[in-house]
Amino acid sequence: MQFSKMLIPTVKEAPSDATLISHKLLIRAGFIQPSGGSGLYNLLPLGKIVLDKIRAVIKEELDRAGCQEVHLPIVTPISLWEETGRSDKFGDELLRFKDRHKNRFVLSPTNEEAIVNLVRQTIKSYRQLPINLYQINWKFRDEIRPRFGLMRAREFLMKDAYSFHASREDMIREFNLMEETYKKIFKRLGLDFRVVEADSGAIGGSGSKEFMILADSGEDTIMVCESCEFGANIEVLSEESSRCPKCGSNLKKRKGIEVGHIFQLGTTYSKPMRAEFLNQNQKLEPFIMGTYGIGVSRIIPAIIEQNHDEAGCIWTRETTPFRVDIIVAKPKDKKQLRTAKEIYNSLRENGISVILDDRADKKHGFGVKIKDFELIGFNYAIIVGKDIESKRVELITRDGLKREKIEIENILKRIT
Repeated sequence: MQFSKMLIPTVKEAPSDATLISHKLLIRAGFIQPSGGSGLYNLLPLGKIVLDKIRAVIKEELDRAGCQEVHLPIVTPISLWEETGRSDKFGDELLRFKDRHKNRFVLSPTNEEAIVNLVRQTIKSYRQLPINLYQINWKFRDEIRPRFGLMRAREFLMKDAYSFHASREDMIREFNLMEETYKKIFKRLGLDFRVVEADSGAIGGSGSKEFMILADSGEDTIMVCESCEFGANIEVLSEESSRCPKCGSNLKKRKGIEVGHIFQLGTTYSKPMRAEFLNQNQKLEPFIMGTYGIGVSRIIPAIIEQNHDEAGCIWTRETTPFRVDIIVAKPKDKKQLRTAKEIYNSLRENGISVILDDRADKKHGFGVKIKDFELIGFNYAIIVGKDIESKRVELITRDGLKREKIEIENILKRIT
């Protein structure tokens, strides 16, 4: 991709209502753009690339764990929500409307009722269990005070999965499998996170765990052990507790951003919705359920809250929109431009995502290109300038802004 042909509207100043650093940087670096309504945002090309990379990692790990992808309508009949009583419990966050035939619907903020309705029409016997169905789909919550950009937007991309079982023991097995799968996902995304005991909230069920990205700007307060992996949301563990319940070591207060939540639902939804299967004795039983969510679009600002400096964003290896930014110091110098294109083609042929900053107008001089590289946060910049006379270029590593001169023939080896 050529920088000159891509929509990357970088700006010097963020909107006055942007308070979180991720909100400011994602707008300034041209990843997102306010869409004219509170809590609504356009994803620009760079933002969409990052979102798709995150989505791909999630899908790969879920498919590897045996989950099956489906796609449910974002519009759900409110009658399904009335079966479980959640139409009242969710309150005004549930956006209700009527179609031209006066049928009542909601814009789904989550899909427990819809997936139970799908399964009760499809699964009839214990022989068809267990099954874990997931989707990565847009949701809508009519937040009373949307804020912090993508962190708490009204429309958001969510991965929601639902498992159905013949026994509680098998549901707990799948719950544990999903916990390990989530750990793999967040490790691949390069995040510093903790798994914490949590309150089930409006989703319900008897047990749940949250996946918290550690960041000083996080809205949630968690207690983490200094010696083992134990952690708990302060809602379920008293702030006065001095000791870890697992190993007895000290607990430390940290701030976190919730990006994932898994629940042991039991029959919370299947029972009121009369979703039943025939057991081994040919008797009807309600499905035992688990549910597992990831805030896919929320991961974007969470990465930046954890990875940034004064100059801008610092993307992780799996999430950077382009791994390498090739900057031509003097684009009108035919030799520099030719060399840059040769490096560009070599990297692309070897499967490395790369963007060529070939902008040649007066507005985008060398200094502007460097600032844009730092602001956007690509992993590396390769500066093609006068050093090509000695067959060398300058390599800048974004994390730490380390600079080094390398031989052109060693670029591929150094990047990989």
